[in-house]
Amino acid sequence: MRTTRFAALTVSAVFALAACGGGDDSGSAASSPSVSAEASADAHNAQDVSFAQGMIPHHQQAIEMAELADGRAASPQVKDLAARVEKAQGPEISTMTGWLKAWDEKVPESMPGMDHSGMEGMDGMAGMMDGADMDKLKKASGKDFDSMFLTMMVEHHEGAVEMATTEKAKGEYKAATAMAGDIVTAQNAEISEMKKLLGEN
Repeated sequence: MRTTRFAALTVSAVFALAACGGGDDSGSAASSPSVSAEASADAHNAQDVSFAQGMIPHHQQAIEMAELADGRAASPQVKDLAARVEKAQGPEISTMTGWLKAWDEKVPESMPGMDHSGMEGMDGMAGMMDGADMDKLKKASGKDFDSMFLTMMVEHHEGAVEMATTEKAKGEYKAATAMAGDIVTAQNAEISEMKKLLGEN
């Protein structure tokens, strides 16, 4: 009996230590292989995969558009908005890329700087600009750039909101539906801001 009780206590202690050890290391979770294991273990569905695979290139194009504002935009408000788009959407791309890798799903190829003629299937995505639109934006400057940028980014944001709303309704992976909710809130606010700026031009 004594041996059996000792073995049971030892097993309990091991489990208790393991539980404590797992809870204190949240600061290094981002660099831990357990993050990938956790993502793959959590329930996700085809909609979650579609959301990440679609939103990554969508965000990449928004960042590419935002980067053009530096040196072309005349309005400080437009430059500030562009900087916020870059700051918000870059980390989201990294997060969604991590999900897809954990799920063993295809990660979309990096889009910024690529030949837009090679974007088969992307032009039909909600709010995406085609190669001609991007070329026009690159050639514009000053107030013309500001108006064109704001008009295009409103359409682009509306597409992202549409995609995120679908994810909120049909997705299963909690982190993805939470990100979708954040996108809807943040980008709707920026749409209102951009429409106001367009009205002031």
